[in-house]
Amino acid sequence: MTRTQRLTLLAAIVGTSVVMLDGSIVNIALPAIARDLGGGLASQQWVANSYLLMLGSFILVGGSLGDIYGERKVFGIGVVAFGICSLGCALAPDVGTLIAARALQGVAGAMVTPSSLAIIVAAFPTDRRGGAIGAWTAWTGIGVVAGPLLGGWIVDTASWRWVFAINVPLIMATTTLIALAVARTSPVVGRRLDLAGAGLCALGLGGVMAALIEQPHRGWASPVIASLMGSGLVLVAAFVVYERRAAHPMVKLELFRSRNFTAANLQTLAMYGGLSILIFYLVIFLQQVAGYSALRSGLTTLPITIIMFVLSGRMGALASRLGPRLFMGGGPLVSAAGVLLLLRANLHTSYLAVVLPAVSVFGLGLSLTVAPLTTTVLACADESDAGIASAINNAIARVAGFVGIGIVGVIVAHALVGDTFGRSRASVRAFHEAVIACVVCLVLAGTTGLVGVRNPSRDVATAEEVIDERRGR
Repeated sequence: MTRTQRLTLLAAIVGTSVVMLDGSIVNIALPAIARDLGGGLASQQWVANSYLLMLGSFILVGGSLGDIYGERKVFGIGVVAFGICSLGCALAPDVGTLIAARALQGVAGAMVTPSSLAIIVAAFPTDRRGGAIGAWTAWTGIGVVAGPLLGGWIVDTASWRWVFAINVPLIMATTTLIALAVARTSPVVGRRLDLAGAGLCALGLGGVMAALIEQPHRGWASPVIASLMGSGLVLVAAFVVYERRAAHPMVKLELFRSRNFTAANLQTLAMYGGLSILIFYLVIFLQQVAGYSALRSGLTTLPITIIMFVLSGRMGALASRLGPRLFMGGGPLVSAAGVLLLLRANLHTSYLAVVLPAVSVFGLGLSLTVAPLTTTVLACADESDAGIASAINNAIARVAGFVGIGIVGVIVAHALVGDTFGRSRASVRAFHEAVIACVVCLVLAGTTGLVGVRNPSRDVATAEEVIDERRGR
């Protein structure tokens, strides 16, 4: 790896890690924000969800912008905008301003994530791309798990405002790395921003995600939820129809003609649905049923991060040499075996005997899967479409999380018979229902990988290497 490649990878990692971190770090600060700014429970929820809503809704638009105007430019603008919005969050005088700044943060984050992967694709040749993406996966995963731990320490020792202010030096470091190392990428000639498609996409995904965010509070029978979900699905369908006929479509639907691209995104839907279900309900169960403290329950997922940090880069590189099918098929099944161990959890759940083995095996399966999956998605697109290919995959991952948690919420509520999580046998039974739902998702993901994914032929790999050599990589 050259110095330029190393610094480019570091820029992509730091920039994306800040976006990932802000998706989880704020949750731990919500009680302190409410004490300072007021607003009640609903406002606290929208401080967290406005960010996720805008990130998920605009991520396809962000990927399209990178392909049209150049990933380096869009990545840099997104990073700077994210820093400005973070400062706005830190200085917010009231909860309404904070929610608005968080929403703008989400829009900026939607520009950063797909572009970061695209600049990795541009910087690394085919034979080294899997290892680079594996390293990106491992490091950015730390941002998700480290959020609650870092947020708790900041709130206890300083102020909730530093949860946002801490982004500023990281953003400054990223912009410096962009200026020093990230190569300029050429925009796609003749392609224009698809404004109608962008509007349909953002409004459609926004409606669906808003319905999923509000569903736990209003219920599926609510007219508000029905109208949001219905209009969102109609607009998403209209977006697909429009993109098939548009002169300059935002999304090349031809990408889905690739067997591997379609299979990888279906696997993403199942895999990330299962991942979100596990993390969400495990932390709640350990605190409210098993009696763990907030810090201790947050630390339970640390082995997943450590395993991914150690193995993801190696698995990405190995999958590039051997083909992704075995990794994408076997990895989710290994994770499913780990999650099944949580069926032993009860009112007095031992961390060493029950939780640690489960999350360790789950983390092993995750490290086998994620980097090969991401590499497969990007390998199915030309470099000119790398941004939108990454954005499609990221959008599916985020929607999968909301859908998974929302659907399993109905199952859990039924198992609790109107009660809430607490130290009762009904709560243990409800958690076991969530575990089974997670296992089903992971088994579906593994089956999709084994049946749907094909290893690229050596001839194709050789042709890609020749192209890279002609470009001087």
